[in-house]
Amino acid sequence: MADSPSILTPQDMSRLANYRFAVRMMVEGWLSGSHRAKGRGSSSDFLEYRAYYPGDDPRLIDWRVFARSDKMQLKTFEHESHVECHIFLDASASMGYKELAPISKLQYAAHFAACVAWLVVRGHDRVSLQIFDEKIRSFLPPGSTATHLNQCLHLLEHVQPGNQTDLPQALAASQRLLERPATIMVISDFCCDTDALLQAFNMYLHRGCKLVLVHVADPGELVLSGSALYRYVDMETGAAVICKPDELNPAYTAMVKQRRAALQAMAAARGMLYLPVQTHHSFYPLFDTLAR
Repeated sequence: MADSPSILTPQDMSRLANYRFAVRMMVEGWLSGSHRAKGRGSSSDFLEYRAYYPGDDPRLIDWRVFARSDKMQLKTFEHESHVECHIFLDASASMGYKELAPISKLQYAAHFAACVAWLVVRGHDRVSLQIFDEKIRSFLPPGSTATHLNQCLHLLEHVQPGNQTDLPQALAASQRLLERPATIMVISDFCCDTDALLQAFNMYLHRGCKLVLVHVADPGELVLSGSALYRYVDMETGAAVICKPDELNPAYTAMVKQRRAALQAMAAARGMLYLPVQTHHSFYPLFDTLAR
């Protein structure tokens, strides 16, 4: 992991070392079967070396490698597993929105996804990555090696907003790519029909998956302000409307709150974890929730 793309800085990795997002914790009680573990023991097969990070068990350091190279490397092993985390990243046109935050929703979401992938691999679990808009644009199957993690980070570092959103369709198409029940993390602005979304989620819930919904929003999307005439353009359809924001704001704010409440209620009713976050706030507190 030492030569990771720049989407994760050394400061990120130092801070992430204080967190544990263990897929095993997410799925325990929902899934049965064995779990992939990496550690010492003759019953396991050698997988690879990876860099030591603060918080790792120092007993796993290969001191012979340290004596030769002056680098602390952990020797990881592998045996049977059935636990995975699948990251679904919305890269539709609307995710390129940026108004009251320094970065776009997509940049924020990609950075968060990179942190999740890092934590999953560091926790000795397997992670996959799917980037979608109206279809699946990129897919990396589950993996747990440093090379696989770097491939994920490279995709996330260079992702760009694409076409219109069709999250239900992307979820339906992705079903065939999953071999077993897992943790599914969807990172999106959820600009889609709630009923269609629930139908798509049900396909995963019926298979025993645990779903985490990370709802990303720019603070400028939640309220309308200003008394002058503004021209608003839909980033996905190009449709435009001219209006005075302060005249529409009461109805608009009520609609936004209603939609977010509907998503939260849907998640609660079906046992999904709903995590709303705004792009001018740090996403690190989300990891406190994920580790519970």
